[in-house]
Formats: sequence, structure tokens, C-alpha cells
Amino acid sequence: MTSYWCSTALLPTGITQGVLMTVADGRFATIETGADPGDAVRLDGLVLPGLANCHSHAFHRALRGRTQTERGTFWTWRDQMYAVAAALTPDTYYDLARAVYGEMLLAGITAVGEFHYLHHASGGRHYDDPNAMGTALIAAARDVGIRIALLDTCYLAGGIDQPLSEVQQRFSDGDAASWAARVSSLSGSDDVVIGAAAHSVRGVPPEQIGAVASAFPDVPLHVHLSEQVAENAACLEAYGRTPAQVLDEAGFLSGRTSAVHATHLTDVDVRLLGSSATYSCFCPTTERDLADGIGPSVALRDAGSPLTLGSDSHAVIDLFEEMRAVELDERLATQERGHWSASELLKAATADGHRSIGFDDAGVIAVGARADLVAVRLDSVRTAGTGGTVETAVFAASAADVSDVIVSGKHMVADSKHANLDVAAELAASIAAVTR
Repeated sequence: MTSYWCSTALLPTGITQGVLMTVADGRFATIETGADPGDAVRLDGLVLPGLANCHSHAFHRALRGRTQTERGTFWTWRDQMYAVAAALTPDTYYDLARAVYGEMLLAGITAVGEFHYLHHASGGRHYDDPNAMGTALIAAARDVGIRIALLDTCYLAGGIDQPLSEVQQRFSDGDAASWAARVSSLSGSDDVVIGAAAHSVRGVPPEQIGAVASAFPDVPLHVHLSEQVAENAACLEAYGRTPAQVLDEAGFLSGRTSAVHATHLTDVDVRLLGSSATYSCFCPTTERDLADGIGPSVALRDAGSPLTLGSDSHAVIDLFEEMRAVELDERLATQERGHWSASELLKAATADGHRSIGFDDAGVIAVGARADLVAVRLDSVRTAGTGGTVETAVFAASAADVSDVIVSGKHMVADSKHANLDVAAELAASIAAVTR
């Protein structure tokens, strides 16, 4: 049994001093407040529950620093992203994902939802193991020490009424039934959730979307929704309905569903997501990097759609930045302040985020929950003098302030260094291998 002592920790009752906790079988066994540290491992600063990154495309990390200054749109950026996708193999994807997940762990992320559609070899040819790419992602996460929800994604079309491009052939199983048959051979475990996703109404025709939703009725279900105005226009022209309406009619929206981006929504769309309790997964650093727009976060919350967060294309990997960006973007859109409290934003990044990717028992420091902890320095140039409050974490801290990370009771990051991985070196080497 391992013990940790936190000088200051965020418990369900609020910020508390002198918290001693014991861990057994990866879960909090006891939690005592006002305690002395004794011989427990000491965690200074403000200790938070582990963070959940609910939307990741690991291979997009290779684009950081290579696309940010070029003029264009999401669609021109996508061409550059496809060039990286074309270069990946199971081995190089393992190397890259391992480094990217290492960066996430250093940032306090203890679980990741990997939106995975890069399934096959060039031309759509299946590897000997049809799930070689997904298996590589799972192996990378395990080797780093982060939990993963592999959101295996159905991707069948190159756009509405458009054939697959050459690169997109790697993404497709041909139809939803074949996709489901391949996914059914994947197995989850305590640290791995096998979830499902439809790429978008662009990538999955309406007659196939319902089959994706019903294939695995008890797992997390994700989808890109209305990230681009052009997507909405094409959907309206082809089907006479918005993407959200298409998903709703196919039975796709529910309390286990996450609508990623949800940027360009009508009032009807907002009501559909809210009334179905569908999660809205915002990825503000990607949405601003790709010039997507600002989604209606407050309207969705007020309608009943819980907020979650992701770093998506990994323009940066910093869940603290994602949290505050939701509020700050809303301020820009409305010219008013104070739409989201720090506690609401932190809940999106912890308990609600974990729940949306199938780890219902994580994201809170409580007896019986998974023993995930993130220690944030209170003496950095960003956090010094801020008082060590929840507002400090959400509106002042950054990933660089994370000193220690515990995942299921294991001390994976100490003094801002991974236990057994040189993350910066592995990032440099793995990215060089796919961008030559």
C-alpha cells in the first residue's frame, strides 16, 4: 500500500490542507484531512484530480510548428495533415503516440480519448492484424502510463456524396458492418476502453450512421459535429437537415455520446444536444488554430449538454489553457465576463471528461475512485501570489507548472520528469521520422 500526503488538495468538499491518502489496487483506500505526512510521499503545491483529454489525434502533433503561419483554412491545413497520415506505419505510429502521450502525462493528463481512424495500410490494404494501428496506440499508452479510450472511428466517404481520396482509403472499412466486425476483435481492460465513433456526417452517410450508433450500445460514442460552416451547408443541401438533426434522426445522440467541436449550431441543434444530454467536447486551442470559430458553450450548458475538453490537433497540449479558453472565447464573443466559473471548467476537465470516455470512476479525489493526482506548483512565475485557489489552476497555471502526476497510484511524473521516458527526445526523433 502506497501513501501520499498533499499540503493542499482539492477534495469534493473544496480545497483542504494536510491531506493524507492511502492507495490500494490503484484506488484511494483512505483519505484523512488535517494529517501529518509521516513517511508518505509528499506532494506540494495544489493537488488536483487527474485531467482527461477527451479528443486526441495523436499523429497531428507532428504538424506543430509547421502549419501555424501559413494562410488558408481548415481545408488547406487538412491536406498537410493527410501527408503525415500517409507516412505512418504501426511502428512509427507507436513511436509518435508514445512521445505524444508522454507529453500529455507531463501536462497532468491521466486519460486520453484517442479518436482513431488511421486503420489500414496504403490503398486501404489491411495489415496482417487488421487492428495493428489501434493496437500500437494502446501499447504506446500503456508503455507511458496513461489510460486510453480508443475511440475506433468509422470513416466511409471522402465527403457528402464524395468518394474517398487516396489517403482516406487508409481510414475506411467499406461499410459500417465491416467496421464493427473489425472493432469487435479489440478487447478493453481496466486501463483501456474500446469506444466507438463516426467521423462526421461528411465521413459516414446517414444510412450508415445508425448502424455505428447501435453496434456497441454500452460504450462511449463520439463524432465530429459542425466544425465547419461548409460542412453544414453541404449537409443542408444534400439532406435538408443540419448535421445534428441527421445524427438525432439516426439515434446517435444520447448521454453516452460526445459531439466534438459543436461550433456552428442552430438553436434547434443546441436543444437536440441538450435534451439528449450529449456531451459537447470543445477543443479551443485547435479551434482557434484552424480558424474554426467559437462554439456556443453557454447555450449548450444551459440546454443540458455537459462540457468536456480535448487538445485535438495538439497545437498545444495544455488542459489548463483549454479550460480558460472556453471562458475567454465567450468573453470575446459577448464582450462580457464571468460565464464559466473555475469550478465548472475544472469539472469539465476532470470528472465529466473521464465519464465521457468511459472512466466513470476517475476525476475526483474520493475513497474508491482511481488514484489519480496532479500537483501544480504555486511558486512559479505564473502562480506565485495567486492564493492557491481553483481559480489559480484554471486561470493562471499552465502545463509547465505540473510537478507530479500519479496515475492509478503510480508516481509517473516527479519534479516535472517522466519516470522512464525522455519525452522531448522521443518527440523530436519520432516526428523527424514521419516528416522527412
